[in-house]
Amino acid sequence: MLFSKLFIPILKNNPSEAVIKSHQLMLRTGMIKQSSAGIYSWLPLGFKVMKKIEQIVREEQDRIGAQEILMPTIQSSEIWKESGRYEDYGEEMLRIKDRQNREMLYGPTNEELITDIFRTSVKSYKSLPQLLYHIQWKFRDELRPRFGIMRCREFYMKDAYSFDLSDEEANFSYNKFFLSYLRTFQRLELSAIPMAADTGPIGGNLSHEFVILAETGESKIYSDKRIFDVNSNKTKLEKNSLNELREQYEKFYAVTDEKFNKSEFEKNVPEQYRLHTKGIEVGHIFYFGDKYSKPMNASVDFQGKKEFVKMGSYGVGVSRLVGAIIEAKYDEKNEIMNWPISVSPYECAIIPLINKNDNSNLEKAHNIYKYLNEKEVDAIIDDADENFSSKIKKFNLIGIPFQIMIGKKSEGNLLEFNEIGKKTQNLPIEDIAKIIINKKKIN
Repeated sequence: MLFSKLFIPILKNNPSEAVIKSHQLMLRTGMIKQSSAGIYSWLPLGFKVMKKIEQIVREEQDRIGAQEILMPTIQSSEIWKESGRYEDYGEEMLRIKDRQNREMLYGPTNEELITDIFRTSVKSYKSLPQLLYHIQWKFRDELRPRFGIMRCREFYMKDAYSFDLSDEEANFSYNKFFLSYLRTFQRLELSAIPMAADTGPIGGNLSHEFVILAETGESKIYSDKRIFDVNSNKTKLEKNSLNELREQYEKFYAVTDEKFNKSEFEKNVPEQYRLHTKGIEVGHIFYFGDKYSKPMNASVDFQGKKEFVKMGSYGVGVSRLVGAIIEAKYDEKNEIMNWPISVSPYECAIIPLINKNDNSNLEKAHNIYKYLNEKEVDAIIDDADENFSSKIKKFNLIGIPFQIMIGKKSEGNLLEFNEIGKKTQNLPIEDIAKIIINKKKIN
């Protein structure tokens, strides 16, 4: 892929309307373009990052046995009236009417729709548990959309739903998603901490937000620093193992501001471990029992009796994660974006010094590209007529983790090779490919 053929409208300076670094970078590098207040077009660079994040989220949902479906963005108001949330949800819900004057809405969430799907399809307890998820656009009519895709009106989200016979089984499902989220954020190289949170308009009495630390975050958090040392890597999908994992996290005080209690915080957290800062919510899970199944008559037959299923819902802001990763990883001082290689728009930039009278560097770049492509390394060739300094600065800003320079110092089979944040090395292409491939395996 040649850089000259890509649609990447890079700006020289940060847009004046952007306040936080993720909004600035995404506009400046041509990842997004604002369509209207809080609504964005995703351009090739940003869309590619988002789709890579989506795939990681999908793989971790599949790993716990969740099944993917796809629900529509437009929903009937009738099922929301049935659950009792149509009038209660508030002005964030975009209400519309079709040509037959039927009340419709652009879905802000899908508890009602998934419950309707379940109740018409599952009648026996033998079909339980069911874990269903989809990845779809949502719309919430924010009063003051701001911070780019971090607080927008239209966003891309993974939401999952669990259906179980009992509270005990529902807790097992809840813990599966708890682990799934920890693994997802680890793969994205984010330290996302589960914190007891308010259930808000979703409802229920059990909820955790997964929050990454960031001064630009809108969530105030209060936590015991020791919670960051809890490790989930070896946790198995077993009831006891998952219970122990959640208990390890919950023994440390960690709450969002809605749940904060000063006396409890000071009582349970030694002063040297107290953390009061801001964070960005990147995931939220809820358990709400029969809050939706009972009014919507979603039940199964169990031993001759009608049992209303126990439900939970589990959301991850896929589009928001693009901004969250930038907020967590961007080196503002050096203007370098440190994408994890798992979601970087490209894994390696091949940067030849262009000479109008000599095509040898560009030909060499094409041969390197072909070799890396055969090794399944996603590379790009910068064929722009610019000096090395300008090219490197550009790719640092975009955030391509590995760079190969082809110029005067590239002699024989040795190439100038650079990993962002490390010293340049002179290596053959075979060694370079191994370094990149090994990095991908780690992630």
